Amino acid sequence: MLTQLSINNYALINHLSIDFSSGLSIITGETGAGKSILLGALGLVLGNRADLSSLKDTSTKCIVEAKVAISNYSLQDFFISVDLDYEPETIIRREILPSGKSRAFVNDTPVTLNVLNELRSKLIDVHSQHQTMQLSDASFQFEILDALAKNTDRIASYKRGFIQLGSLKKELLSLETAQKEANKQYDYNFTYLQSLKMQILKKTNNQV
Repeated sequence: MLTQLSINNYALINHLSIDFSSGLSIITGETGAGKSILLGALGLVLGNRADLSSLKDTSTKCIVEAKVAISNYSLQDFFISVDLDYEPETIIRREILPSGKSRAFVNDTPVTLNVLNELRSKLIDVHSQHQTMQLSDASFQFEILDALAKNTDRIASYKRGFIQLGSLKKELLSLETAQKEANKQYDYNFTYLQSLKMQILKKTNNQV
């Protein structure tokens, strides 16, 4: 659940902080009041593409930060799979620099937009007048099928196995690299010893 949204230097907004932590929140207003700007800022912090047009003041960076309570979302495995620190209240921050570059952070760890969009699909469902984004998302459709098939335990077991497999692959790669280095060192030492042996034999023969 989104608990707080903070916006700095975005579109028409200098600074704004909205608390959604208790009860139902409804934002109303006539056309042009700025409702879509709030949705735009939310989309920005959750991975939408951005450029300098997002900045109210192009000499200062734009920062949008969202706090999301995720303790009931069962996202621990996802955070492990993308190498992020899991926090029950996760903070997502997006920065648009005056140069046009953007940066994204989850719990102060830099992330790519791909990771941000993947996390977005697990946190927010935007309902427009004629569209429910989540229903058209293939991963959400699979989640519905898995829920109907009662595959929760099997999926959790698969995820644990997949993470373990990735860890073992890294360990195997490290061992193979160490073995190759050891083989190179062995070949070098063997060649050196053979050369040294030949030199000793030559000196012995010359002395005889």
